[in-house]
Amino acid sequence: MPFIPHTEADTRAMLDAIGVKRIEDLFEEIPAGLRARALAGIPEALNEMEIGRLMSERAARDGRARSFIGAGAYEHHIPAAVWAIVTRGEFYSAYTPYQAEASQGTLQMIYEYQTMMASLTGLEVSNASLYDGASALAEAALMAVRAHRKSKSARILVPRTVNPTYTRVARAIAGNQDLVFEEVPFSREGGRTALQALAPYEGQDITALVIQQPNFLGVLEDVDELTDWAHRNGAFVIAVVNPVALGILKAPGRWGTRGADIACGEGQPLGVPLSSGGPYFGFMTTRMDYVRQMPGRIVGRTVDVQGRTGFTLTLQAREQHIRRGKATSNICTNQGLLMMAGTIYLSILGPAGLAQVASACVTRTHALVDALGSIKGVRVAFKGPRFHEAVLELERPAAAVLEQLAARDLLGGFDLTEHYPELGSALLVCATETKTQTDIDEYARALAEVMKSARAA
Repeated sequence: MPFIPHTEADTRAMLDAIGVKRIEDLFEEIPAGLRARALAGIPEALNEMEIGRLMSERAARDGRARSFIGAGAYEHHIPAAVWAIVTRGEFYSAYTPYQAEASQGTLQMIYEYQTMMASLTGLEVSNASLYDGASALAEAALMAVRAHRKSKSARILVPRTVNPTYTRVARAIAGNQDLVFEEVPFSREGGRTALQALAPYEGQDITALVIQQPNFLGVLEDVDELTDWAHRNGAFVIAVVNPVALGILKAPGRWGTRGADIACGEGQPLGVPLSSGGPYFGFMTTRMDYVRQMPGRIVGRTVDVQGRTGFTLTLQAREQHIRRGKATSNICTNQGLLMMAGTIYLSILGPAGLAQVASACVTRTHALVDALGSIKGVRVAFKGPRFHEAVLELERPAAAVLEQLAARDLLGGFDLTEHYPELGSALLVCATETKTQTDIDEYARALAEVMKSARAA
């Protein structure tokens, strides 16, 4: 969509209409000392060709390093059609679909998204997305407290294998609303949550147990065992899942005997590029029994008086539509544009395509682990089944290793030292379908050189 700026006459007419002499007068409340007089480093006006060249030169400074970092945000191939459609003016410039008669395209897109996410997670209903995966977990915890009427404790068990950023965000959002997040240790040998770690909580009033699959350390949890334990002890199950992994892993709605009660996670792997941390989108699904406790919006399909199919908002449990005190959340705006990218991505791939992507991730990760684990001074921490991440234990500080790899244009992984000091010098590495055998071989050679030079020093 072309951008047409206001002419000087347009601007003058608007200022006259509101009785203001200059645009600067609109900001007179801001003290003069706080106003920026100029932007350092911004050149004088350039033409389109010059601007293009300048931006290309600036972008080239970042290089094209190969990334083996995962830790919650993943590099996947995005078909060109995804963003070619998303950036069409009808979608790109559209706002929240308040008026059904004017927003049928956007509403249908949300409806299709909800249908796909419900199918993918094996649960009955999905909302129209949330800010990101971390805030989705916080909202899921709050929802569990509202929906689980038999529990009065507001205690949420969070294994240490859950993404530590998600845990911090959940505490920040929900901790001041009287929710208590209790940490559950993981097995040092297996890298997963052992059933024995939950034994101290048996018979207690626990509102919900969080289960991440795959967990933050890349290991697959025994979700059936953990889910059945939670339900035997009267607790809800909140599943935190990678949507791409669900192409080949069991859906949360089929975990254990009864399935998870709420599923949530980060939608970024579904057609959203890595972009300095966002914007991304969170997803949430649940059982129909708890639909009125779900934050955000739900789009439904109906027919008009002439029998034609139409779409409209059918549930709007947020403060913008109802009284603040009755809202399920005050921060549950859906990420419409990013959700749309996820919808188009899933529609292009289909179930078979998503399964192929997930299988390729498993294959590439096995190749990466085999190559790196054979290097002297490197040990694979956990031997169990994994999806597309693994923990490596190093004989030298992970930060120093990553620094030297970066000098070779390789982003070698995520340093676990801060979050998991008990693992020593450990690195979380990731390989998706975007990594070739050549990429893996180059990483292995570089890491071998770095570890060898460290021993020599």
